[in-house]
Amino acid sequence: MGQNFLVDASISRWIADQIVPDDAPLVVEIGPGMGALTEHLIGRPKKLVLIEKDYQLAPELQRRFEGRADVEVIAEDATRIDLRPWFRHGPVKLIGNLPYSVGGEILKHWLTPPTPVSSAVFMLQKEVCDRLAAKCGDDAYGALSLLVQKDWNVEILRIVPPEVFQPRPKVDSAVIRVTPRDPATLPVFDRVLFDRLVRMGFSQRRKQMKNLLPEAPGGWSMLVEALGVSATVRAEELSLEQWIQIARCYENRTTADAGQKASEVFDVVNERNEVTGQLTRGEVHARKLLHRAVHIFVINSRGKIYLHQRSHLKDVSPMKWDSSAAGHLDAGEAYADAAVRELKEEIGIDVPSTELAAQIPAGEHTDHEFVELRLAHHDGPIRCLPEEIATGEWFKPEDIDAWVAARPQDFAKGFVTCWKAWRGVGGEKLEKAHI
Repeated sequence: MGQNFLVDASISRWIADQIVPDDAPLVVEIGPGMGALTEHLIGRPKKLVLIEKDYQLAPELQRRFEGRADVEVIAEDATRIDLRPWFRHGPVKLIGNLPYSVGGEILKHWLTPPTPVSSAVFMLQKEVCDRLAAKCGDDAYGALSLLVQKDWNVEILRIVPPEVFQPRPKVDSAVIRVTPRDPATLPVFDRVLFDRLVRMGFSQRRKQMKNLLPEAPGGWSMLVEALGVSATVRAEELSLEQWIQIARCYENRTTADAGQKASEVFDVVNERNEVTGQLTRGEVHARKLLHRAVHIFVINSRGKIYLHQRSHLKDVSPMKWDSSAAGHLDAGEAYADAAVRELKEEIGIDVPSTELAAQIPAGEHTDHEFVELRLAHHDGPIRCLPEEIATGEWFKPEDIDAWVAARPQDFAKGFVTCWKAWRGVGGEKLEKAHI
């Protein structure tokens, strides 16, 4: 299938070491081929999964490791595997000597958020690695550099010559390490808009950006003045941070990220969920006072549930996974009204109403919130507010069941309570009706 097999044992061992596999919960090797990397991974992580598409090599690997409980061979195309069930395994370490022909597709599939991958080590064509790791000013810098680096740190570890492969490729290879970028290192921005603008800006590299991008809010002169660059600037002359500034400009973001306001006012309630007064968010959370919140599960026609990962700007449970939308009730607001408002504000969908699924009393399990869980049905696009949500995905209920059971620490407290309540009350009936 056009693969080049690594035949140098010392380099194979070195590459395997770079993923730090010892005692890792799960290491996934893509395209193990004849096992050059595999033999240096066996027995080191708690579980090793080998994904091999080649119809001749996959059965050989299955026979070779038959009887080993710590090794699983999956005979599938790595670009088509559904990654959503993998979240229940926790952080996944990914490694592979990727075929040049499909390396880009594999990277896109496994590294596009949301993903369970926590780190990756790949060997690829050196030219591709140069593009992935390039910074502004490098010859290889382009759209691919920006689209990857907004989410990942990319480091070239070493260059690998053709003579260590059989058959020999005509170009050098390189080994890269990819680790998640700390979201706090960049201001929030609309990622869909960012991707679109970057692709437009690099669509014709010789052209000036003013001739490639849509009319900027406030005009092009105002935008380049804010960027501190010439009006004739080209795409490759702008850094990642400047490209994010462009995206924020097109979103009409003019102020620094502030996160949630500690001065926001909530109703404070007693043990019977009766309003006793109003206090600020900061004081309510600091004193762990009882208050009200709503969670909404958005369900599509296939019976899948949309979950989101909370923004790093959240004052409670940052970067944890949560319901489709969730939030506190404003002072004097009804649960049903709050549900419709939160759906619009957080994930950009308009629904006339929601249906009540469960009422959950306050306690440590809900972060001291009296919660109403409500349901909404939606099949259209979802547009996340980046201050509130880092990323999101549609999941099958049974995949969420397994994930919650295996790793409740990945979720906000209120979600786990809501999920268990819903699955015990009406989830099974809904799942059978749609799946």
